Amino acid sequence: MRRQTRGRLTAALFTSALVGSAVVAGGGAAHAEDGAGAPAVRKAAVAEAAALPALPVSVDGGAWESGHLQGTAVDRSKGVMYFSFTNLLVKTDLSGGPLGSVTGFTGHLGDLDFNTADGRVYGSLEYKAAKAFYIAVFDGDRIDRMNMDAASTGVVSTVHLGEVVKDYTADMNGDGVFDGDTAATPDHRYGCSGIDGVAFGSSFDGRGGLKLTVAYGIYSNTTRQDNDHQVLLQYDVRAWKQYERPLTEDAPHTSGPPAPDGKYFAYTGNTTYGVQNLEYDARSGNWLMAVYKGKKTAFPNYSLFVIDGSKRAVQGPVRGQQQSERGKLLSLLPRGLHHAASGVYGWEAAGQYGLIALDDGRYYVAEAGTVQSGGVTRQTGRVVLHRWTGLTPDPFTRVTS
Repeated sequence: MRRQTRGRLTAALFTSALVGSAVVAGGGAAHAEDGAGAPAVRKAAVAEAAALPALPVSVDGGAWESGHLQGTAVDRSKGVMYFSFTNLLVKTDLSGGPLGSVTGFTGHLGDLDFNTADGRVYGSLEYKAAKAFYIAVFDGDRIDRMNMDAASTGVVSTVHLGEVVKDYTADMNGDGVFDGDTAATPDHRYGCSGIDGVAFGSSFDGRGGLKLTVAYGIYSNTTRQDNDHQVLLQYDVRAWKQYERPLTEDAPHTSGPPAPDGKYFAYTGNTTYGVQNLEYDARSGNWLMAVYKGKKTAFPNYSLFVIDGSKRAVQGPVRGQQQSERGKLLSLLPRGLHHAASGVYGWEAAGQYGLIALDDGRYYVAEAGTVQSGGVTRQTGRVVLHRWTGLTPDPFTRVTS
């Protein structure tokens, strides 16, 4: 079964021994500390985070007969947490007490993020057999009891992402055959296996405003050269009400924006199913991408990559494509571990099962597991508070109080 998850980041609060060297080195760290010229969306998010109530050091999402933990999101103003368990959404209070759940998903519910602009939860939702990929939008206020059916209760609507379908179904070898959900094929443009990571944050083009960013899943395939980028789409969701439709799994709809507002590429080397958790840190303006490690020996195969929020996307060659292609390229933050041969920067860190940036140097990092109960295996998940240090190989340290 495909394993997946969710993701934000901050590059501030280095240890006292590292602050001087980090700021001198430039890039994301100095940008994060001074905040000069920070977009309005970042300033507002940081101010809001500072004014919100304190958070516990951990929140337990419970144990469920479901798929494994994929992603998490928090509504701090209302004191609730959301956990995606592949085919189940669970809502809890900050003590871990269950408040409600949404069931009945036969597709793959992945990463989550909370949109402070409209107070709703957004998640990636895949139906590979139907060649259908959606953003699921949950009305959290209406999730008020357990086992609410996704299709009939009206708590979730969906928006179709046609750009993902085009890349997923692309016939790259020209044989006229769609090879389906498999990595062992030259088909699927960029190695696209669908979507997973989602997060709200600033535009990669520096145009301001809050954008939903959706990251591709990427098949693990060491025999092709066109799958070494993370692919990210950005959307302005303010007008998405016109596209939202109820979830109808027996008759998937195609109502959605005609194209993304931007399509971007981050060169990391091939990974196993792409960005599991994507997260934006308003304090630094950086983006965190937590992945399952890749297998190509020409790359370092880190588990965490960071997009440098101080640098706008630039036009350049999308490497490894069958035909010459140019696209909007993103820069990795020049921090952490560095693989000189490929030029790739990154860290070895958790976050693949859920990651939440609190915009003050702290993050909730998710942990997944299983328990046996009455002869039944149940999936567990919880978030644990960490602080970003920037140290290598793991940039997170657990907060104990």
